[in-house]
Amino acid sequence: MRITDLDIYRDLLKEKSGLVLTQDKAYLVESRLGPVAKKWNFPSLEAMTDSLRAVPNPKLVNDIVEAMTTNETSFFRDIKPFDLFRDTVLPHMLKNRVNQRKIKIWCAAASSGQEPYSLAMIVKEKGSVFAGWDISLKATDISNDILEMARQGVYSQFEVQRGLPITMLMKYFKQSDEKWTISDDIKKMIRYEYFNLLENFASLGNFDVIFCRNVLIYFDEPTKRQIFEKMSKILAPDGFLFLGGAETVIGITDAFKPVKDMRGLYVQKDSNFGVQPAAAPAAKTA
Repeated sequence: MRITDLDIYRDLLKEKSGLVLTQDKAYLVESRLGPVAKKWNFPSLEAMTDSLRAVPNPKLVNDIVEAMTTNETSFFRDIKPFDLFRDTVLPHMLKNRVNQRKIKIWCAAASSGQEPYSLAMIVKEKGSVFAGWDISLKATDISNDILEMARQGVYSQFEVQRGLPITMLMKYFKQSDEKWTISDDIKKMIRYEYFNLLENFASLGNFDVIFCRNVLIYFDEPTKRQIFEKMSKILAPDGFLFLGGAETVIGITDAFKPVKDMRGLYVQKDSNFGVQPAAAPAAKTA
């Protein structure tokens, strides 16, 4: 691939999605955008690139961004965050939202739906504990194609075998040939919407829990900082932020702080979560 061509895609992706494309990713551009060039009837990837130098077709640009967006995911991926959600976050909300009886969760970069569906199944497994509660899950992504796949909730045998416990598979999915469709009870718990993390967050509303895992590793530091600051404004003072195992807020922003001994879990900088109350002074003896 010509270096100047890679520069075209690097600038386009940075502007439209925040994705940072480095020089060593030329092979990725060629493998993912070859099918896009074919779809648009360009004789070669170079011809499609040349078309972008003029006034690019917005639909073509959208197809390029969607093709370059990483959509690797699985049910209960890296199980620890889901354990923390079930055993730490939900009990905290059960205690501290007892008057409102409402919990709002946002899955950013939800891809084909495995993450929000995993969270929904965890909530469903709680049964009567949350009876009468309004627990809403909003799942967003920059790819409309992948969001439509998520809404359908249809997965291959390979996809349901990656991390999904057999008990949940049999309980919440229906098999048809080699495909598995998630139940309507789980589907209706989630609202899927298009959203670009570079946009204004005001339209999203406010949340008690945000999952933004394995996304920000593709952004540069200034963009990460901006996103963290926007998230801080829409997350409840005692809310929780989940990041991927290779991601951190340390050295990037002071809007959040990590929770001790809970990898990937973060709280607002002024949150008292996890802080032990000071011991009462010992009574004086005569």
